[in-house]
Amino acid sequence: MKKMSSRRSLVLALALATPLTMACGKTAGETIDDTTTTTRVKTSLLNDQQVGGLRIDVDTFKGVVTLSGRVKSQAEKDRAMMLARQTEGVTEVKDALQIIPSNNQ
Repeated sequence: MKKMSSRRSLVLALALATPLTMACGKTAGETIDDTTTTTRVKTSLLNDQQVGGLRIDVDTFKGVVTLSGRVKSQAEKDRAMMLARQTEGVTEVKDALQIIPSNNQ
């Protein structure tokens, strides 16, 4: 019984000694950094008059931001991409935005 407890203690100690890695292959620090970067990009987009009212999703993985959703024009797409690139913590921006022109033209 004593050996089993020692073994469990050793396993627990080893688990705690290794860097905390999330299921998606990121450390806890990288996850926090990505969450902060996502929040910064979303805030930048929301505060912009040209793209603030649009539904743009922001996903970040190790500093690489992916923008997805629908925009009404190439100008809106370009603006969203530019704002994301200018955001602190962003290393690259991937474009998954779709241009869906408004029917009210």
